[in-house]
Amino acid sequence: MSANSLITSHPRDVQVAEIGKNTLILRSRTWERLKFEVEYSRQKGTTANSYLIQADKKALVDPPGESFTEIYLQQLAQHLDFTTLDYIVLGHVNPNRRATLQVLLSQVPQVTLICSRPAANALKAAFPEWKSRIQAVRSQDTLDLGQGHNLSFITVPTPRWADGLCTYDPATKILYTDKLFGAHICEDTLFDEDWKGLDAERRYYFECLHAPQAKQVEAALDKISVLGARCYAPAHGPIVRYSLSRFTYDYRQWCQGQKSQELSVALLYASAYGNTAILANAIAQGLIQNGINVESINCELADSAEITRIVETCDGLIIGSPTLGGHAPTQIQTALGIVLSVTAKTKLAGVFGSYGWSGEAIDLIESKLKDANYQLGFETIRVRFSPTPEILQQCQEAGASFAQNLKKTKKLRTSRQIVTETHVDRTEQAVGRIIGSLCVITTRDEETHKGVLTSWISQATFNPPGIMIAIANEQNADLMHHPGDKFVLNILKEGKNLRRYFSRHSTFGDNPFANLATQTAFNGCLILNEALAYLECTVQNQLECGDRWLIYAVINHGEVLESDGVTALEYRKSGSYY
Repeated sequence: MSANSLITSHPRDVQVAEIGKNTLILRSRTWERLKFEVEYSRQKGTTANSYLIQADKKALVDPPGESFTEIYLQQLAQHLDFTTLDYIVLGHVNPNRRATLQVLLSQVPQVTLICSRPAANALKAAFPEWKSRIQAVRSQDTLDLGQGHNLSFITVPTPRWADGLCTYDPATKILYTDKLFGAHICEDTLFDEDWKGLDAERRYYFECLHAPQAKQVEAALDKISVLGARCYAPAHGPIVRYSLSRFTYDYRQWCQGQKSQELSVALLYASAYGNTAILANAIAQGLIQNGINVESINCELADSAEITRIVETCDGLIIGSPTLGGHAPTQIQTALGIVLSVTAKTKLAGVFGSYGWSGEAIDLIESKLKDANYQLGFETIRVRFSPTPEILQQCQEAGASFAQNLKKTKKLRTSRQIVTETHVDRTEQAVGRIIGSLCVITTRDEETHKGVLTSWISQATFNPPGIMIAIANEQNADLMHHPGDKFVLNILKEGKNLRRYFSRHSTFGDNPFANLATQTAFNGCLILNEALAYLECTVQNQLECGDRWLIYAVINHGEVLESDGVTALEYRKSGSYY
């Protein structure tokens, strides 16, 4: 018997274990490929993780989908008296999870469903009879289960999961992350002891689920970074305990890597029953695998300003739509109108969609784009009802084809712009003549001190005294772009070569302060004793501008450390690099 047949013959089961005070995990496991969607294509099985907190009040977090409903409820009954269950907390809602909820709620009529507002609206629309049992929560809302289990909630909306919700339990310092920090792999091992061996599965999961929504994932990382979690409890795969810092760092790096690709495609869609979203994800994978940054936009959630910004700056655009009553949804019609009015006709375009009995919406979008002289990067994809594995493969190939056509188009345009680029080079040289004071910004991430080198800084106000800084994400921007964040600006002295200890980019694991004399400022960040002067600052406002955050901070305190010194300056030959 082959190894593969041994794996696929392993029965589904539910693994139960204690993972913290009053806290159990129930892992519904399958060693086979659970679904045909792209994210499951490595065929290493998966786990659907659910969690049970049994304090003075009892809460069930993230019950699994209908593939596991029967075996899950059988196992749950061995560890819980259903009549004592108070809450069910939902990280997101989809048709599969609704199926399990229907069975579960028939047995626990006293329970309250806790979810985000978008999830509450979806549940009330699907099950009006549940209206009185649904409690919508927002970020920073809490739910006290007793015995220190005072749960706090963090909304983490993304294009794919507009209703995303994370839950933090301070009693166990467990953050229930739902779709974040997961992996589709089925093993007996509960935790991530062998986390290096999980790298491939984690990266693949990220690229399938989160790469097209990297901007929103970064926003979610910012929200959860302040919680002090010691453990991530995701919806799929092992619990993250041993590699929490590294995995979080990986997510940030992967997001940055995706956003830094040379070419970008806006992927706009709406999805009435989920089928169009599945097609969109498969197309995105073809693009990502060919080195294209994808900005996924769920038009049901995005406002006109966001759509306008993205389609104006992208290199190509792809629009997907269901057909409802012979028409495209209103949100898609609005997005198409924006594209036709503001987007250059030289950009490559694509069209896809799903339908039940007719596909007028797809034909409408295609004809409007062609009439406006947009060139299509792949043959329009029309799918009736649910997509098959073959159709998803076709979507991936379409994404790959679009990527190659986009690169060819870019190359042709580039060859026609040699003269223009000569002028650009001269412009970059002129920009490089702007000089700035060489400084080290020190920040603090809990007990870890960080420092980065910069010269992109100037005084902004007299009253109150304030400064303006342009800073990139890789320069610890996550620790500086929220109102109230603290930092110290260390202004370097000419002749003191402190810059050799610091980089333009924050490097994971490095400690630049190990060989330097420092003192702690009133705001908790470090002062470099050999600096010329320092300023203790508090962030007031921020604005995302191009590839930088523009930070305005007020100065709370400052001192000159060496009165006869001269400020170190940075001179550049070009404005296109440091």
